[in-house]
Amino acid sequence: MKPKERQAYILEKIRQEKFASVEELSNIFCVSLQSIRKDVNDLCKEGLLRRVYGGVEIPVQQDNISYDSRKIIHYDEKNSIAKLIAKQIPNNSSLFFSIGTTPEIIAKELINHENLKIFTNNINVALVCCENPTFEVVLHGGLVRNKHRDILGNDIENFFSKYSVDFGIYGVGAIEEDGSLLDFTHEEIQAREAINRYSKRVFLAADFSKFERKAHIRGGNISMVDNFFCDKKPPENIYEILKRNEVELHFPTYEGVN
Repeated sequence: MKPKERQAYILEKIRQEKFASVEELSNIFCVSLQSIRKDVNDLCKEGLLRRVYGGVEIPVQQDNISYDSRKIIHYDEKNSIAKLIAKQIPNNSSLFFSIGTTPEIIAKELINHENLKIFTNNINVALVCCENPTFEVVLHGGLVRNKHRDILGNDIENFFSKYSVDFGIYGVGAIEEDGSLLDFTHEEIQAREAINRYSKRVFLAADFSKFERKAHIRGGNISMVDNFFCDKKPPENIYEILKRNEVELHFPTYEGVN
C-alpha cells in the first residue's frame, strides 16, 4: 500500500473510531512505527489529525477528508455501484450530478453513452464528461472549494431549479439507522435537496461504509429517493425502510423492487 493510500485509510479509521495509537496503526497496516509516525506527521501538518497523549484524533472542527483521499477509499465498491447505475441510464438522458467521488466514478462509467446533458456543481464530473463530444455539460459557477473540487453557495438551489432532468444522482456523507442522510455542511444538504426537487427520478449511491461513518448535519431520508444503489445488501433496518417506501434497491447479484 502506497503512503498516500495508507494515510487515507488512517483518516477513515480515526474518523470512525475517534482515536488511535501509533502502535495500533502500525499493527493494523503492518508497517514500522517510523512509517506510521511519518504518516501521522504529514496528516497533522495538513490539519487533518492532531496529536494527543497516547496517539492521534480528528480535530474538533470536523470536515470531510480531502477529495484525493476519498477517491482511494472503497474505490472497488464505488466502481461496482457505478456499473449498476450506468445500466439504468439510457442515451439522450439529462442528469444532475452532485458533489463527491462516487458521482465522478459514475460519470466515468457513462463516458461511452451518447448525447447526455449534464448539469453539475462537481468540477471533476464536468471534466470527465467533457471527454465525450456528444455530451452537453453545464457547470455551476461560483467559489470553488479547493479541497473538495466542487462549487457550493447560497445560489445552488437556483442553479438546479432552472432545469428539469430525467435523473438526479448524488452520494451522501453517512446514513443513520433510521435512514436519515447526513453530511458535513448545510450547503451540501441544500444541493442534495435541490436535486431531489427538480429530478424526475432520484438515484442515491452509497457504499456500505456510509452506514458506519459519522457526519453531523441531518438532511433528508433514504425513503425519499426512487432508487438506492449499494455495493452489497444494506443493513436489515435500512432494507425494511426501502421496502416499506417502495424504493428500488440495487446491489451486485440483486436488482429490483423490494
